[in-house]
Amino acid sequence: MAARNKARKRAFQILFEADQRGENAQVVLADWVRRGDPPVGEYTMQLVEGAAKHAPRIDELLATYSTGWTLDRMPGVDRNVLRLGTYELLWEDDVPDAVVLDEAVELVKEFSTDESPRFVNGLLGKLQSLKPTLLR
Repeated sequence: MAARNKARKRAFQILFEADQRGENAQVVLADWVRRGDPPVGEYTMQLVEGAAKHAPRIDELLATYSTGWTLDRMPGVDRNVLRLGTYELLWEDDVPDAVVLDEAVELVKEFSTDESPRFVNGLLGKLQSLKPTLLR
């Protein structure tokens, strides 16, 4: 597994755990780092900290552009993959948009429902098309 792929998977797991526990993602990240098993790399920390820092804006965007789904109604896996993907899409300039979308789809294929890949791809694709206006 490529290093960034593994980092994204760990970041998703940390965001998902934080969401399920109703805890701040940075607190859960600190728990993972303290345990050290599995190890948490720099890119994982960067993703979790970035997603946590921009969480209010990310959730606002997801709520605004997800047709027919509130954040609370989304499966937890989808919600947190979307949070991670939105962060990476809008704030990580060194990652190509196509990679962000592909990685998000792969995560939901592995961890969520059969309908999730299409939903996640569609919502992130919409945000990608709006990216120039969203970053103003």
